[in-house]
Amino acid sequence: MSHSRAKHRVAIVAGCRTPFAKSGTSLSHKSAVDLACLAVVELINRSNLDCTNVSQMFFGQVVASPLAPNLAREVSLLPQFPRTIPAITVNAACASANQAIVLGHDQIVQGQADVVVAGGAESLSDIPILHSKRLSQMLVKMSRSKTALEKAKLISSFQPRDVLPITPTISEPSTGETMGEAAERMAKVNGISREDQDRFALRSHRLAAAAMRNGKFATDIAPLLEQGAQGPVVTDNGIRPDTSLEGLARLEPVFDKKHGTVTAGTSSPLTDGAGAVLLMSEEKAISLGYEPLAFVKSYSFVAIDPGDQSLMGPAFAIPQALERAGVAWSEIGLVEMHEAFAAQVLSNINAIESKQWAQDNLGAAERIGEVDWENLNPMGGSIALGHPFGATGARMTLMLATEMKRRDVQFGLLTTCAQGGMGFAMILERS
Repeated sequence: MSHSRAKHRVAIVAGCRTPFAKSGTSLSHKSAVDLACLAVVELINRSNLDCTNVSQMFFGQVVASPLAPNLAREVSLLPQFPRTIPAITVNAACASANQAIVLGHDQIVQGQADVVVAGGAESLSDIPILHSKRLSQMLVKMSRSKTALEKAKLISSFQPRDVLPITPTISEPSTGETMGEAAERMAKVNGISREDQDRFALRSHRLAAAAMRNGKFATDIAPLLEQGAQGPVVTDNGIRPDTSLEGLARLEPVFDKKHGTVTAGTSSPLTDGAGAVLLMSEEKAISLGYEPLAFVKSYSFVAIDPGDQSLMGPAFAIPQALERAGVAWSEIGLVEMHEAFAAQVLSNINAIESKQWAQDNLGAAERIGEVDWENLNPMGGSIALGHPFGATGARMTLMLATEMKRRDVQFGLLTTCAQGGMGFAMILERS
């Protein structure tokens, strides 16, 4: 098969991420801005980047702080950068960093930029807590009250239910279904057994633990070296090397306690973390003396009905990205698939390998392809590593590009499901 070369190829030159930590643990004292700045400063240092070359910055974040709603702009105001870099924060749910990266990619392809920093960050330890609309209205009235008597009257009208916080949920606003409930429904519809989910989760932890022991994450992670109560944070803390099938089997279902199969052990944990990649036009990278890790060959964003199987986006995005790249599934040497839930990954794999599914959903005569398990998430995935919503896409992009270089793989694929029935896929190449 012939592969066309884009007129302006976009290189992934370097990348860096923070350790990923379960929310409420070792990174809980850091905001998303803090984490993003940590990743970017380390990226600058490791790549020896002249920051005056940076044209634009894009970051993804899902649960933004009202105190810093444009995270990207806060990062672009680091003292290392000139203060004139346009910076935009985007929210595409779990594909937010992917969206940020392709925005940077497109700006370079269009000749609007030569060097872009893109990525994402999330602190799920530091999320805004909502309260009732009535309480909001009363607080506004109190701020406008001119006398103590007026304030006292308002306070006396408060009712206990007015001050109860609204518990944040990860759910579809259109359907009210949480992502865990969606995964549970997918497991039932697609016949994904509890044992298969447990085995997949075990695989994720074992592969991540082996990669950590072998130092494969060391080149990617910017350690937090602060001393004090938390101490230095240098590794991901969600990886459980001692996980066993027996231990996973003992966990109770979370989202359907009576008939369910999805557990905390087969779900990605709520996580704090950040990641960033450095993108350049091929010409700029060469002129500055950089050796690219990989080039962006193609990408695809899709959306399906969230009322159906809302986490099946990858099965729809992958064939579109392959077609746009002019690459066959059989040529893909490495795959990074976001592990929101084991049931979601296994459902998508079933679809990828099903001729009937391809005929019914894509109008294609043949299945997308057969998954090579040796080349799927070879260093574990989000179930073990964690899932900071806005940052996972940056972690996956960096891991894929780095491992493609180690293995000398020509084509790699990464794919992500996202809230709202969205899906993303990107093809990277090394040549």
